[in-house]
Amino acid sequence: MAEYRYPSRPVVRSTRGMVVCPHALASAVGLGVLQQGGHAVDAAIALNAALGVVYPHMTGLGGDSFWLIYSAATQQVYGLNGSGRAGQQVNRERFHRQGLQAIPPRGAQAVLTVPGAVAAWGQAHQRFGRLPWAQLLQPAIDLARQGYPVSASQGYWTRRNQENFTRFSEAPLPFLPGGRVPPVGTWLTNPDLAKSLESLAEGGPEVFYRGNLAQRIVDDLTGRGGWLTREDFVAHASTWVDPISTTYRGFQVYQLPPNTQGFTVLQMLNLIEPFDLGHLGHGTADYYHLLVEATKLAYADRDRWLSDPAFVDIPLPDLISKTYADGRRARLRMDLAQPYAAVARGGDTTYSAVVDAEGNIVSALQSLYFDFGAAVVPPGLGFALHNRGALFALDSQAANCLAPGKRPFHTLIPALVRHRNGRPYLALGTMGGEGQPQTQLALLTRLLDFGFDPQTAIDLPRWLWGRTWGESATGLTLEGRIPNPIRQDLRARGHRVKVVPDWTDLMGHAHVLRLDPTGPALEGGSDPRSDGVALGLD
Repeated sequence: MAEYRYPSRPVVRSTRGMVVCPHALASAVGLGVLQQGGHAVDAAIALNAALGVVYPHMTGLGGDSFWLIYSAATQQVYGLNGSGRAGQQVNRERFHRQGLQAIPPRGAQAVLTVPGAVAAWGQAHQRFGRLPWAQLLQPAIDLARQGYPVSASQGYWTRRNQENFTRFSEAPLPFLPGGRVPPVGTWLTNPDLAKSLESLAEGGPEVFYRGNLAQRIVDDLTGRGGWLTREDFVAHASTWVDPISTTYRGFQVYQLPPNTQGFTVLQMLNLIEPFDLGHLGHGTADYYHLLVEATKLAYADRDRWLSDPAFVDIPLPDLISKTYADGRRARLRMDLAQPYAAVARGGDTTYSAVVDAEGNIVSALQSLYFDFGAAVVPPGLGFALHNRGALFALDSQAANCLAPGKRPFHTLIPALVRHRNGRPYLALGTMGGEGQPQTQLALLTRLLDFGFDPQTAIDLPRWLWGRTWGESATGLTLEGRIPNPIRQDLRARGHRVKVVPDWTDLMGHAHVLRLDPTGPALEGGSDPRSDGVALGLD
């Protein structure tokens, strides 16, 4: 069985701090903040603001974010839920009166929840930040005003969304200079976004929720048939939450609680822990089959229960317990793929991780949900609004059914891991919607069971089980580097196998930072499927 141990790029090493994200320019911004003595939270804010400029198809001011933060001072892990709630005038009946059975994925009526990312930045900075707020936004302002080269990813998704922009936004748009898709490498500026960022730098996060930016967003949405109000923006706040966790091989794995799908990763780890993965072997048909079947069992619970815990009584302690996993494991067969009707949940997202000189850590995800979100760009603001509310169900019996003031099912799941000795060990995550828990499972088993370095763990072939965008049936999608005999074995067990290119961003953009459990050394890996890099302080 062929192993793919060679890394696509060198493992990055440092002893003083490190950053990683899916765009090299944003990584450089985060590293610059660390060089100025900033806290990991400072660097993460600056980095994510910069990503909103250079990766506008996947993230920006109009999206949500979720954070796990490890404080070296308290040796505690903190969770921050930066997702928005549905507006008070948003309800299922308004869609039913239009004869709709599902929420439109694009346009103003997909913008049902207040964008929460900026508030999360503000609350994280207030609690942990060290450098001035305006200083953190200045690099993003400079990038927006002075310009940056268009990446292949941005070019591709801009072309895919050109018609959506025409339908749901007014020209001119910064992403379509002269009304055209900019060629890869074109130097692109976004003066509208620079002005929006300058307003935030001067007035703080409140400008986005109680100031001029809020008013302009609401005015544009109202004119397009949307339902968010100024009162919805004023009422918004992020929420500090207690992370949830389980042990796996003696390591403590942390996730965020609902309304995210993080508990599915904990369930998967509990399900597979009694298996001897070393005996099964990495990259074997048994390895892929076991992880896929564990995914199905966890997703069945996720789809039954995942919602806003303020609206649904989720039996979370039971779902992530070892006892519950012991009972569920009886449904898992190593010789047969079990049937499951998966629901497609895509998403274009950005994952970033930061470790500073003191050992503070940020593991964060920020997203617009679909590429360019709802494809609604309020005039003169320079950023797209997310469409995360489109993930709500209109079925009143569904846990994730739409209701005023409710947070939707969220795919964003940053992760942190403590070593067996209690010290922080891993920060990891990925974009990829439905694939996020599956890619985390791949990374965790490769790092904790097989001892691969971060870059190799990322580079090894990946898979995606479920219904991907545009597919009418559930299947198992494999990167082409997985050998044909393995594919045939999986088909013989009942998997509906589809093969895609050797390296495809359908598998997400995964990044990992690993801390030496006995000293200050750091290692970082970044996904070659993205435009990002890991950078360490000299």
